[in-house]
Amino acid sequence: MTGDRIDYEGDGLAEADLADNPYDQVTAWVDAAVARQQDLGDVPEPAALSVATVDEDGRPDVRTVLMRFLDPRGPGFVTNLASTKGRQLRAHPAVAASLTWPSMFRAVRFRGSAEEIPEAEVTAYFRQRPWGARISAWASAQSQPVGSREDLEAAFAGYAERYPDHGGATDVPVPPEWGAFRIVPDRVEFWGGRRNRLHDRLVFTREGTGDLADAGAWRVTRLQP
Repeated sequence: MTGDRIDYEGDGLAEADLADNPYDQVTAWVDAAVARQQDLGDVPEPAALSVATVDEDGRPDVRTVLMRFLDPRGPGFVTNLASTKGRQLRAHPAVAASLTWPSMFRAVRFRGSAEEIPEAEVTAYFRQRPWGARISAWASAQSQPVGSREDLEAAFAGYAERYPDHGGATDVPVPPEWGAFRIVPDRVEFWGGRRNRLHDRLVFTREGTGDLADAGAWRVTRLQP
């Protein structure tokens, strides 16, 4: 593939500007991405998270989801637990993920293990979703074949009739196979693009049992680009 080369005009990331723990740094960059989308509109999905899993043969599998949880325990996302990624993570919890904001010349990489988010947290989040999104969670047997678009829309219509929108948080129950995973990282890398491909790569590597907000649990290393 050929084409015009873009020289990255990002600010990079110096050690002096790095938070003392990965949680504060992630949240600062996510907040900046959200603010830029609101101001300039060139970060259309600030929470788009590419998630890589492995199948039963050890082959990688990657897809993009939306990061719906972020706290000191790690980033998280929702899914049908019977979907491809749900089945893979239950069998092999090793996981990697990344947040990428090309217009800001920034990215964050997570590497660690996945754990299921408790049912109470999943239910609380599900009840905040728009009614249509709750209905689609019932209508879609995620990752399974479907005969046609019409079949999918018919399933949606059927569940919409079963669980009509009355404006309440409990109008639609949580589907039995609907859940969420949290990534518990042992490595978090912050990438900042710079001119001449001399990018900044600062990595937090776990050295203790603390969470993402525990500065004492992490060691920082600079990697060559």
